[in-house]
Amino acid sequence: MPEQSVYTSPLVERNASREMAELFGAQKKFSTWRKLWLELARAEKNLGLDIKQNQIDEMAAHLDDIDFDKAAAYERQFRHDVMAHVYTFGDVAPKAAPIIHLGATSCYVGDNADLIIMREALQLIAGKLAAVIDLLARFAEQYRDLPTLGFTHFQPAQLVTVGKRATLWCQEFAMDLDEVEHRIDTMLFRGVKGTTGTQASFMELFEGKHAKIKQLDKDVAAAFGFKKACAVTGQTYPRKIDTLIVNTLALIAQSAHKTCNDLRLLANLKEMEEPFEKSQIGSSAMAYKRNPMRCERVTALSRLVLSLATSPAMTAAEQWFERTLDDSANKRVVIPEAFLAIDGILQILLNVFDGLVVYPKVIEAHVMAELPFMATENILMAAVKAGGNRQELHEKIRQYSQAAANEVKRLGRSNDLISRLKGDKSFANLNFEKVLDPMAYVGRAPEQVDEFIRAIVAPIRKRYQKDLGRKVELKV
Repeated sequence: MPEQSVYTSPLVERNASREMAELFGAQKKFSTWRKLWLELARAEKNLGLDIKQNQIDEMAAHLDDIDFDKAAAYERQFRHDVMAHVYTFGDVAPKAAPIIHLGATSCYVGDNADLIIMREALQLIAGKLAAVIDLLARFAEQYRDLPTLGFTHFQPAQLVTVGKRATLWCQEFAMDLDEVEHRIDTMLFRGVKGTTGTQASFMELFEGKHAKIKQLDKDVAAAFGFKKACAVTGQTYPRKIDTLIVNTLALIAQSAHKTCNDLRLLANLKEMEEPFEKSQIGSSAMAYKRNPMRCERVTALSRLVLSLATSPAMTAAEQWFERTLDDSANKRVVIPEAFLAIDGILQILLNVFDGLVVYPKVIEAHVMAELPFMATENILMAAVKAGGNRQELHEKIRQYSQAAANEVKRLGRSNDLISRLKGDKSFANLNFEKVLDPMAYVGRAPEQVDEFIRAIVAPIRKRYQKDLGRKVELKV
């Protein structure tokens, strides 16, 4: 059947990186199963079971050469994916065939492989998050002292700086990175627990020697770099782990959505834009348009992740006793899609943040259109210091402000408040140039940028030095 005839995932085709897509591919999954069978046999041998070194060697020599057609034929025969791959592995490692999967249950390979792959995926996400944080910090540093309108309720508020605003975006991603690192550091391995978690099969294999069974659990977990396994399980690892992981991904989606919404609003104000390539078409009809399509794609994918985050929670709540199988079909879709979507989001953000365009003159014009209103308190104080009566001056400023606002809102004219004040002898001695210097109204914003980079970003850069400087060319 031609590839174009069947549905394929846009997450892979248009968004996620190849490295993330490969983590959730069949080769990675089933080669990880084989590694799990190898490490189980190795640990069982070390603890005294009759497993020969040539069996171990044979398994180790065939971790990646998977005959997927043969596995599919076995699965049609047995209607069981794990046993299909046990037989497929045994065919290329015939000496080891009698001891492959010894004492194990399907969830030994299925669940543990999922945990191994999710941890690797989180590590990939962590590196890309660090690169996003680095780019935003560089941008913040470049524009640390460029005054811009702050907004509350999307109404002009006190001035901030472009760089300070970028630290707000950056801080959220840094918080997300903390959570990702916590997940990686504390992730539990399912371990070697048997069919319903009682390790009964291993009691038989090790003739009731509890110490050896406990050591087996520790040794296999350690072989895959896990600090510890679940203390107890049913047939599966607690599905709450999936909830914790996807919720962590949803945190990144929240940050990405908020940041890209801000950028979309700023694009409408013509203050900032995402990169726009030379031959890029913004609209098929309106040739002049420069739509923020990359940021829009980020917000779209973010909403997908936020919606996916509900599914593992419902699955965890729905499990009966030691296990029901209504988790499997759900997990096979939700977990990969959440990771692929977040990876795609980070790919787009790396591209956008590496080429953000700022229009200082537009920003300045917006600042100067609002600054006269914001400066009225400073004007009042300066005029009082020059010998004026505070109450009389306040009333004059109030009247002039309302008249100027009328010019702006009803007549569409520019803000003429300063001209009105300059025409009043009560304000004749004021240094209006000083009073209207935007830098007088940004507070500690530039210093806050510097402090944020030193305290928050610098340690991240140090931990993830090899991940910084990524260049991403978007697929579409």
